[in-house]
Amino acid sequence: MSIALGVHVGQQNMSMDDMRRLWRKLDQRRVDWISAWDHFYEAPPKGGTQPHFEALATLGALAAETSHARIGCLVFYVGYRNPALLAKAATTLDHITGGRFELGIGAGWHIWEASAYGYPFPDIGTRLDMLEEAAQIVRRMLTEDRTTFSGKHFQVDDASCLPKPVQKRLPIWIGGVGEKRTLRIVADHADGWNAAYLSPDEFGRVNAVLNQWCEEAGRDPKSLKRAVNVTFNLALDEAGVARQRTLMAEDWGPTAARIVDGALLCTPEQAPERIMEYARAGADEVNIALRAPWDEEALDAYLETVMPAVRRELGG
Repeated sequence: MSIALGVHVGQQNMSMDDMRRLWRKLDQRRVDWISAWDHFYEAPPKGGTQPHFEALATLGALAAETSHARIGCLVFYVGYRNPALLAKAATTLDHITGGRFELGIGAGWHIWEASAYGYPFPDIGTRLDMLEEAAQIVRRMLTEDRTTFSGKHFQVDDASCLPKPVQKRLPIWIGGVGEKRTLRIVADHADGWNAAYLSPDEFGRVNAVLNQWCEEAGRDPKSLKRAVNVTFNLALDEAGVARQRTLMAEDWGPTAARIVDGALLCTPEQAPERIMEYARAGADEVNIALRAPWDEEALDAYLETVMPAVRRELGG
């Protein structure tokens, strides 16, 4: 058993200088993965009242500031991003990083920012149709010399994507937990699956559904990587954990009860076992999701104590 340990950094409520310092710190501490998300407004939603940077431009800076960690976005909403252009951007980022970029795509959820910025936000069935078309176009653009695709939502006509990525097969991740459509699309088209804020038990259950879709598609389930994002609410003592729980309730409102199930809401001493629960449930990667402000001492404890403990336990 092995597991990669990453950090998913929401690019909000920080200056770019602060964020760049954070990326360098994470890279120096040898996290395996650093990602951004694809939003125009903050998450959880607060009506566009908090400072927030755009994802692709942010990834260019992240790519240039790091040399070890794989980087990506979890996940680009295909309703904002023409898939052919996204393939071109992914190739560019792969060259900037020397082959460390991985592309995440999904069906989106942040209707408030979409409406504010003038993007259509159709029903979930339509958005999943868009996701399935986008996954096919991106894969073909990254691997074929010329790509022609005529779908209901996206088209390309004899398109090239040169230069090719540094990686022979640039990984495509698909995010989401919908069991009837999303996981089938993952099994058919993705190299990796990302789920956000699920408990270890729920992650294991949904992961088993994905295995079934892989088998139905004639695919070896082991050929597909599995990652989970957990909110970072680590605290140095139990009193701090209680404060984190209160802050989560204030921040997330009615959805807090669900988010808490997928949180690293514990002390550093308890955190390695929590991560191992995800590993036993089938996760290949666990990413802590950082939203500023966080407890810097707790983050240092995670990087200096928790990550080494998990790696020692796994013999890494």
